[in-house]
Amino acid sequence: MNVSPIVESEFASTVMAVPPLARRPDFSLDVEQNGKLIRHMEAGGIRTLLYGGNANLYHVAVSEFRELLDMLADLTAPETRVIPAIGPDYGKMLDQARILAQTQYKTAMVLPLSGFTTPAGVEAGLTRIADTAGIPLTLYIKSEDYVDVDTLVRLIDRGTLIAVKYAIVRKDPANDPYLRRLLQSVPASKVVSGMGERPALVHVRDFGLAAWTTGSGCIASNTIMALLKAAKEGRAEEAQRLYDAFMPLETLRDDISLIRVLHDAVTLSGIADMGPILPLLSQSPAEALPAIGEAAKALLAFERKLAASAQTANA
Repeated sequence: MNVSPIVESEFASTVMAVPPLARRPDFSLDVEQNGKLIRHMEAGGIRTLLYGGNANLYHVAVSEFRELLDMLADLTAPETRVIPAIGPDYGKMLDQARILAQTQYKTAMVLPLSGFTTPAGVEAGLTRIADTAGIPLTLYIKSEDYVDVDTLVRLIDRGTLIAVKYAIVRKDPANDPYLRRLLQSVPASKVVSGMGERPALVHVRDFGLAAWTTGSGCIASNTIMALLKAAKEGRAEEAQRLYDAFMPLETLRDDISLIRVLHDAVTLSGIADMGPILPLLSQSPAEALPAIGEAAKALLAFERKLAASAQTANA
């Protein structure tokens, strides 16, 4: 695991993979299968792994958190950054912050909480969590009500936050006054698009965001890194071709469940067996599994063809 200090340019250098978490039938962590998925992602060039919503860390026990952190640190390559998620409630975050203080992790992402918060309360709480953990935090924003722009800017200026995962859904991602206002005071290099591939090209091209988070890119890591490169270099036609490869699986995730479909898609692709999903979630509907498997295998086939073409070109 990469334990060096985080530099701002890091966020633009790689798509941030958000993988599912493999578990055994008794819901204990499956080291072997998690290792398989991690090696697959690293082989495609991904260098930041964010274990958050897709890993169902909303429901992880605090008593398991240190075991999880140690496993991820042991499984990842020296150049791979790992960002674990904490929360979403304050009490759980505080317990997890105390555990993080005993490790070499350099940031953790705060999961979003709906209701029972105020911007002033979020500011006070995150400040204490960062102080307790001894590291700056990454904030996952899914609602304008969670924290206003002025508060967010203060937290970044103060060093409480090192980055923002921006995931407020808009009907038209190009029309986003909140994001435009945020970027008037916060460098775009510290903001990562947090909604997968669907708005990614708009966020990178029109807003200049550093990169984006990916679920489907866990299956097609070469392809997602090629998409990032094409988007950054303004090669619109190539970017669109690569982008389109992700849409069948992304559409199933949007229609059924972002977390559950990805969990099952990784298993059905044959990359690694994710096992059961931790309660209070459950497997995708049985009638949807054939379509999920078909989309996952098609994406993996596209990935392998792209990787083979790149090897031939470099030979």
